[in-house]
This record gives sequence, structure tokens and C-alpha cells, in this order.
Amino acid sequence: MPKSPAVRLRPDIESLPAYVPGERPVGTQVFKLSSNEIPFSPLPAVLAALADAAADVNRYPDMHATALVEALGAWHGVGAERVTVGNGSVAVLAHILSAVCQPGDEVVLPWRSFEAYPIATQVAGAMAVTVPLDAAGRHDLTAMAAAVTPRTRAVLLCSPNNPTGPALTQTEVADFLAAVPANVLVVLDEAYIEFVRQPDATDGPALLAAHKNLVVLRTFSKAYGLAGLRVGYALARRRLTAGFRATATPFGVSSLAMAAALAALPEQQAVRARVVQVVAERDRVVGRLRAQGWQVPDPQGNFVWLALGRRSTTFAQAARHRGVLVRAFGGEGVRVSVGEPEGNDLFLEVAQGWIERVGS
Repeated sequence: MPKSPAVRLRPDIESLPAYVPGERPVGTQVFKLSSNEIPFSPLPAVLAALADAAADVNRYPDMHATALVEALGAWHGVGAERVTVGNGSVAVLAHILSAVCQPGDEVVLPWRSFEAYPIATQVAGAMAVTVPLDAAGRHDLTAMAAAVTPRTRAVLLCSPNNPTGPALTQTEVADFLAAVPANVLVVLDEAYIEFVRQPDATDGPALLAAHKNLVVLRTFSKAYGLAGLRVGYALARRRLTAGFRATATPFGVSSLAMAAALAALPEQQAVRARVVQVVAERDRVVGRLRAQGWQVPDPQGNFVWLALGRRSTTFAQAARHRGVLVRAFGGEGVRVSVGEPEGNDLFLEVAQGWIERVGS
């Protein structure tokens, strides 16, 4: 009997780069500084909400996440009909690109940036057009605008940029929006916006009224400390939002995740207090690194970047040997999250030893 032909995958799916998560600790006495999580337990209000919601997990969640989109719409002053929620901002981005891209389309994005961008682009059937960062680890917005062609359907901006750290300013984003054709979607990913302390910080929601082609991505994973529950959202025009929702996975946000996000959103004072601690610790770490002789790009997220090039993996292995997990990016650099002071101090010891043996 002849052998049946095998099921074929799309060629572009077979060639997808794998998303590499931050390494997880095995055993004890290991500090996980590899995934940009905040080092605090969930807020008491969140834990209480989760305990209450757990009794109903035998039921499907509200498919439309009604209470959550209404709360987010009110919080940002845009209305519930302009909010798309999903299983983390990565999933929301995938819905966005699926809604606007067809085979042969292009998506312009900075590189190095968030590694999920080219994956989501390729899954949507489009081609990623990568524009190198400048020498300071920042977006080269002039080059990105020049990379837009008639085939461009979307441009992705990451501010602060993950993994290098620098952030765009509101003026830069406004000028970029003015330079890009109105039929090209501009996605401003503000996953780390709460940690930004530079002047003229981006405020994506404030730009929405004047720019119909803008989409703003936000997340509960970072400052709100809900990384394990996966809640992200997008703010956009009503017509665009309807399209994004149409491509979304039904019941994409669990009942536990919704309950946690609804409990976390009003806790702004507690969230800001935690962010202040992270920023203070970030500044301490950066000050020590620069005193050791490291050249560190301006960090505006909850992480720092060491441009170690081909020595990145070796540095990560040295840190792991000392009980610190950091995130190496091939032959480019190492991203280190700001975690507990004890873990940060151990990382600083590794960095000092590296400088003394190898140099920066």
C-alpha cells in the first residue's frame, strides 16, 4: 500500500524563529532576573479577588470581558468600545496583525527589539522589515519612516525598547505619526511605561484623538505584577477595535485573570509605590555598573542591557554559576531584570568580576 503524503505546514511557519523565554530557576538560592518580572508578591486586593473568583472556574468567563473593557475605557477616557483585551499584550498584537496583514504585506519594526514582533508578523503572513537601532540602543525613527513602502501595513514602536532600555519621547512619536501615511497602522507598545522617568515621556492614549492610525498596547504583566495571569490590552479607534476583536480567540482572558486585573486597576497608589522602589533599585544598579566601567544604554524599563556581543552567552553562564539567571540574546547582549536587592547585588558582583577579568 503506498505511503500517504504527510500533512504540510506553511513554509513560513516551519521557518519561524522560536520564542525564547527567560530561564526558570531550578532548586533554591537562585535569583531569576531573566524575564522582566517585578519582585513582589501579588497585591492583597488581587489575592482576595482571585480567591473569590476561584469558586467559579467551572464556568466560562465573560467572552467579551465586559467589566474589564469598561473599566479600562473609563480609566483611559476612551470608552469601552475602543478597548481590546487578550491573553497578554503579545496575543493582542497577534490579533492586530492578523486583522490588517495579508501575504505580501510588510511590517516595519526596530531591531533588536521584542523578539515576539517578527514571530507575530510572520504568523500573520506578512514580512518583517527590520531597522537597526542606533548606537545608543534607541529607535532610528528617521530610518523607520524611510522604510515604509506601499506594501507597509503596520509599524511597531517599542517604548521603552525591550531589551535595550531607552524610551521614545512624546514629541518623537507625534512627529513620527505625522511622517507616516495615514493608512499605515502604528502600534506603540508601552508595556513598561510605568517605569519611565525621562522628560516628555510617551503617553499613547493622549495621542489617540489626533491619530486614527494609532494603536496603543499596554499590559498588566509588568508594573501590576500579573505576569502569570496574562492580561494585555489595546486602545484604538472603534472601527479598528471591532476588527481586532473579530480575530481574537474566544474567551481569551480567563475569569481569574479578569478578576485580578479588575482588582489591580484601582490600586494605583500601591502600584506606584512598588514602581518607585523598582526605579530606585534600577538607578542604583546602573550607577554601580557605570562606576565599574560598563557602558549602559539609558534604561527606562525595569531592566538593564549589557552589549556584550558574542560574549553574551558566556556572561550568562557565569551569572548562572553564581545563582543569577539573566537573559542572553545570542551574539548581541544580555538583559538583566531589576529584581530583589540581594539578587541585584549578586549580579553586580558578577559584572565586577567580569570587568576585572575580561573588560566590558
